[in-house]
Amino acid sequence: MKKALYSCAAGVTAAAVLASAPAQATEGYFSHGLGAVNKSLAGAGVATGFDPMSQATNPAALTQVDPQFTIDFSLFSPVREADVAGNNVFPGIHESDNEYFLIPSMAGAYEIDAVSSWGWAIYGNGGMNTTYPPIGPFGSTAKTGVDLSQLFFQGTYARDVGGGVSIGIGPILAAQRFKAYGISAFGPFSSDDTKLSNNGYDWAYGLGGRFGLQWEIVPALRFGASYQMRTYMTEFDKYKGLFAEQGDFDIPPALQAGFAWEATPGVVLLADWKRIWYSDVESVGNPFASPGQLGDDGGPGFGWEDIDAFKFGVQWQTTPTIALRAGFAINDNPITSSEVLFNVLAPGVQEQHYAAGLTWQHTPTSAFNFGAMYSPSTSVTGPNPFGGGDIKIEMYQWELTAGWTWTF
Repeated sequence: MKKALYSCAAGVTAAAVLASAPAQATEGYFSHGLGAVNKSLAGAGVATGFDPMSQATNPAALTQVDPQFTIDFSLFSPVREADVAGNNVFPGIHESDNEYFLIPSMAGAYEIDAVSSWGWAIYGNGGMNTTYPPIGPFGSTAKTGVDLSQLFFQGTYARDVGGGVSIGIGPILAAQRFKAYGISAFGPFSSDDTKLSNNGYDWAYGLGGRFGLQWEIVPALRFGASYQMRTYMTEFDKYKGLFAEQGDFDIPPALQAGFAWEATPGVVLLADWKRIWYSDVESVGNPFASPGQLGDDGGPGFGWEDIDAFKFGVQWQTTPTIALRAGFAINDNPITSSEVLFNVLAPGVQEQHYAAGLTWQHTPTSAFNFGAMYSPSTSVTGPNPFGGGDIKIEMYQWELTAGWTWTF
């Protein structure tokens, strides 16, 4: 009990830190991976379990995890810019400030009996942050940008139901924080221009869940699948003149499925597919040219399309104390050229992620985890309707992660 209380108290502390740190994710605005181990595999691993944070990918994975506590810190750097052409007040290349973010996550896993386990995890599902100097099409003489952070508190129950099949359920309490500034030029397109920009932070809360299964087809081959349901959030009242449905910004559903194959003793190959339904949330998926005004039912949004991601990873247990990992992921770009103007604020254009990492088992009860990710530069170019010419949004990213796992 003391161990559980200690871990939960530490989790609450990490949540407070995470809520104060803006995040920029990499598959649209979802994170490419969760925790040091999963990140170093480019987010692959739905069919297996490595550590307590595996429950955030698939709740059923807890049946494979020893009683443990894990904590990770990621230094994340998204380098974003917008190249604005045409006859407007502030043409040229605009680079976003705030290029370094510290993002923690933590989780615990506990054994109930020989066939069932419970756990908890606290992590950032995703987010978006831009801080530009004044940009002409937005009518701003001050800084322009947005800041969105999403935090998940997940509790998990998993059970081995026999026949090589495990199932898991993870209810989620979600919180998100948002502000927008320097976008007054969109006032004529808003249903309430007093709830559009420069209103400080607003918070929204909701309930959701993740469901998963794993199946050991044969001793060396496992299949896994996990579904994150749509999370219905309270509205951002301070920004009901920006987001469709009077400030609604729900978190879209996602499905991940894949295989884990132990090709040789100590070598595990992973292959996953993931789909995110951004179009299910009107404020995210509606095209900017939608009928009505910003904030209306069915009104304009960011025009993001649904995306598919394919993830591949390998883990090699080189010695009893060292495990090496590498991963690669490729996904669709949710932003089309017709939606570039509004997405200067949210340039989630990344398509490829390269990752690597390792675990060093320092003692039988203590291990250190390390990971690195690089996402090369990707851009989308589209018309500038406020001044002629084109607007190009572009970004590249890197991330370093370090963590510690304690086995009870």
